[in-house]
Amino acid sequence: MVSASRTAHSIEVTAEGLQEELTRLQFHKQALERELAAVVAHLGSVQRALGALESALGTPAPDPAPQMDTDADKQYGKLTEQILAYFAEAGDVEVRARDVAAALGRDADSGSINAVRSTLDRLVASSRVRRAGRGLYRTGRS
Repeated sequence: MVSASRTAHSIEVTAEGLQEELTRLQFHKQALERELAAVVAHLGSVQRALGALESALGTPAPDPAPQMDTDADKQYGKLTEQILAYFAEAGDVEVRARDVAAALGRDADSGSINAVRSTLDRLVASSRVRRAGRGLYRTGRS
């Protein structure tokens, strides 16, 4: 027969293990939510860019994918405009993505910073911002 103190200890150890697992899962859930928000923002940007290109070419745009009308979509939907406004205000200076994210209040986690970094890369591809060096960005003006 197992003693009562041994059983109580076993229950305590199990409860501690479950509490640690719960904390780990909550952290993982938050990380996935941030990543989803970044993906939703990127999806919207790609859809808008594709629509603009097809409009310029005079070809009909395909039916868009169903919109994910989430808080994340609303929060990240204007990121391109916010970044361009930041550069207009900052002038022709070299900045890092992390600095832009901080100025926009989006430096709380890596998912938000990565969304800024992805948007900066798209702006470089469209020649609206230029890469000034490794990890450095500045306005497209010479």
